[in-house]
Amino acid sequence: MRLGINIDHVATIRNARGSFHPDPIKAAKIAEESGADGITAHLREDRRHISDQDIKALKENITLPLNLEMAATEEMLEIALDAKPERVCIVPEKRLEVTTEGGLEISNINDKKKSFISNIINQCNKSNIDVSLFIDPDIKQIESAISLGVNIIELHTGEYSNSPNNIKELNRIKNATIFATNKNLEVHAGHGLNFENVNEIAKIKDIKELNIGHFLIGESIFLGLESVIKKMRKIIDANR
Repeated sequence: MRLGINIDHVATIRNARGSFHPDPIKAAKIAEESGADGITAHLREDRRHISDQDIKALKENITLPLNLEMAATEEMLEIALDAKPERVCIVPEKRLEVTTEGGLEISNINDKKKSFISNIINQCNKSNIDVSLFIDPDIKQIESAISLGVNIIELHTGEYSNSPNNIKELNRIKNATIFATNKNLEVHAGHGLNFENVNEIAKIKDIKELNIGHFLIGESIFLGLESVIKKMRKIIDANR
C-alpha cells in the first residue's frame, strides 16, 4: 500500500505568520526520505495554505509523484496543465469550510457540470496526468465516476474516522472498494486517518494508496515528521 503525505498544513503554519517558515518543500523532502511514496498538496481557490509557487517548487525539488488536489474550475485546470503533476485529484471545495467536508457529488449534477469534469479528465490524460475523483464510499458515486471516464477514485474516509460506530462506515468502504475494483478502478482512500483507525483500512487489500496529512503534521509537533511518517508506514505495512 502506497502512502501519500499531504503537506497542506505545513503551509498553514507558515502562512499564519506570513513568512517563509516552516517550508512545505522541506517537509516533502523529509517525507521522501522517510518512506513516503508520494506528496499530496491541495491548491485551494482561496490559497489558504498551499500556494502556486509551492506547486512549482514541489515539481522542481522532489522526485516523488505529486498528487495535486484541486476544485473542478478552469483556473485549476490551467494550473494543472502547466505544472504537470503526476496526478490530479478533483475534490469538492466550499469557501467557508474548515476542511473538505465530504466527497465530490457527481451522481446528481447536471449535464453541463458532468461535461466540464469529463473535459478536465480528458485534457489531463492527454498531458499524461492521471485523474482521480475524491468521492464518498457510495455505489452511485462510483458508477458516476466510471461514466466520467476516470480509472482512479479516492474514497473519503472522514465518516469512518469520525463515527462512533465505525463498523458500519468500515463496511461501506469495504463494499465500495470491492465494487470499484470489480469495475477495474484503482482505489485510494484518505481523510481523518490516524495511528489507531488506519489499521482496519490498511487491511483492505484492494486499496492501493492512502493519503494522510493533518494528523501526521499535527503529531510531528511532538514526535518529529520523520518519526511519525515511519511509524505510520510501519502500521500500514503490518496490516497488509
